[in-house]
Amino acid sequence: MATVEPVYGFNKTSGNAEKDNAGAEKILYNEQTTSSLGSDSGDGFTWTEEEEKAVRWKLDKVIVPLTTFLYMLCFLDRANVGNARIQGMGDDLKLVGVRFNWVTSIFYIIYIFVEVPSNILLKIVGPKYYLPLLVCGFGLVSLCSAFVHSFEGLLVARAFLGVFEGGVMPGIAFFITCFYKREELLLRVGIYVSAASMAGAFGGLLATGLARIPPWGASGMIIHDWRNIFFFEGLVTVLVGLGSPYFMPKSPQECWFLNERERRIASQRLIMKNAGDENEKVSPHHVTRAFLNINNYICAFGFFFINITVQGISLFLPTILRDLGWTRTQAQLYSVPPYVCACVVAIAVAFFSDRVNRRGIFLAAFTLLGITGFAILRWSTNANIRYMGVFFITLGAFPGGPGFLSWAMNNASGPAVRAVSGAYVVTLGTAGGVLATWAYVASDGPEYHTGHTINLAGQIAVLVLSLAGIAYCKWENRQRDLGKRDHRLNGLSEAQIKDLGYRHPAFRYIT
Repeated sequence: MATVEPVYGFNKTSGNAEKDNAGAEKILYNEQTTSSLGSDSGDGFTWTEEEEKAVRWKLDKVIVPLTTFLYMLCFLDRANVGNARIQGMGDDLKLVGVRFNWVTSIFYIIYIFVEVPSNILLKIVGPKYYLPLLVCGFGLVSLCSAFVHSFEGLLVARAFLGVFEGGVMPGIAFFITCFYKREELLLRVGIYVSAASMAGAFGGLLATGLARIPPWGASGMIIHDWRNIFFFEGLVTVLVGLGSPYFMPKSPQECWFLNERERRIASQRLIMKNAGDENEKVSPHHVTRAFLNINNYICAFGFFFINITVQGISLFLPTILRDLGWTRTQAQLYSVPPYVCACVVAIAVAFFSDRVNRRGIFLAAFTLLGITGFAILRWSTNANIRYMGVFFITLGAFPGGPGFLSWAMNNASGPAVRAVSGAYVVTLGTAGGVLATWAYVASDGPEYHTGHTINLAGQIAVLVLSLAGIAYCKWENRQRDLGKRDHRLNGLSEAQIKDLGYRHPAFRYIT
C-alpha cells in the first residue's frame, strides 16, 4: 500500500526544513505535490486511492447538492425584488426616481458589515445549526416582504434580509473547505455559486407562474401578483431551513453518511494537506494574517468588479429586457436562457480549472466575453443583438465569483485564516453589489449607457487583476524556490511553524 510523508518534513531540533539527498528542500507543504495514492497519518493509519475517491464521492452526494440548494434559495430571495418590480411592485409602492436603487442598495450596505463577524461566529458555533438559522431568517424576511405597503416598509425588509444573508455565501464557502482539499475546491465552490445563475433562471419562471395565482388572503391583506413571489419563495426557504440541520454534517469526523473508517479517511486526508488543526480557534493574529495576504486583495477587488456585473444583472435584467420593448411576461421568460447557459459554463470552467489547478488564466479568458457583451449593450441599438450581448455577459461574468473566491481560499492557509479570508474577500466583493444598485437608474433608461459603461470598465479591471494575480503568485513562488522566505522559520517552535499557514516557505500559491 503506497504511503506519503507527513506534510511537514522539519528537523524538530533545528526548526529548519529537512533536505533530501540532493540538498534541495522538500516541498511537502504544497498540496499539489503530495501523492494521492495513499497516506500515513503518523500512527500507521493508511488508505488507498480508491477508498479516498469513494469517500469524496459520498461527500459530493450530500454536501454539494445541499450547499447549492441553500445558496440558490439565498440568491433567489435576494434577486426576486427585480422580478417583483416589473410585476407591479414598482407601481404599487410608488418606487419612483431612485427609490428602487435605495431598496437594493440598503441590502448590500448591511450585508457588508455582517460577513466577517458572521464567519467568525460560524467558526465558533459550527455550521450545523448556524447556517440553517440564517436560511430560516432570510426566508422569513422574504415571506414578510409580501405584506409591505410602502417604500419605507420595503426598505426595512431589505435591510433585515442583508442581516441574515450576509453570512451565507462566505459561511458556505468555509463549510466546503472543511471537507475538501485545495485542488478539489473550485469545482465544489463553482457548483454552489452557480446556484446564483440557477436562481436567475428559476426566478423568471417562478415569477411568471406565481404572479398568476389568483388573489387570496384576508380582506385587510390581499396577496396577489408580485406579493405571491415574496410569500411563496420565502415560505419554501423557511421550510428548507428547518429541515437542513438533519442533513448537514458538522465536520468530516461527524458525517452521518460515512462509516467509522470513512470518517477517519475524510478527516486524515485533510490533516495531511493543511497546515493547521481544523478545530483551531480564530485569534487576532489569524485576522491580521488574512488581511496581510496580497493575493486576498487581488481576489477581493476582482470579486468587487465581478460583483458589479453579477449583482447588477441579477437585479436589473428584467427591467433591461422590458425596456427593449418586450412585455413584462416576455421579459421574465427571456431572462431564463442566459442564466441557464451561464450555469453550465460556470460549472464547466470550475471543473477544468480544478483539473489543471489554475485559476487566473480562466478568469482572464472569460472576462473577454463580458467585455464583448457590455460593448454590444453600450453601442448597439438592435434589440436582438443587445439580447445576444446579455448571453456574452452572463457567460463571461458568472464564472468569476467562484473563481476569485476559490483562488483566495486556496492560497489562505490554515483553517482560521481561511475562514477570515473567505469572509472579507466576499465583504469587499459585496461592495461591488452596492455600486451595482446605482449603475442602472431610471433616468438613464432605456439605453442605460452609464450602467453599461461602468460594467465595461469593471470587466476590463477584472482582466487586469487576473493577470496581476498570476504574475504575483508566480513571483512569490519563485522567491520561495530561491529560499528567500526561509528566514521565517528562524527561532520558531514546532507549533509556531505549523501555524505559519500560507506564510510557510514551503507553501506554494496556486496561480
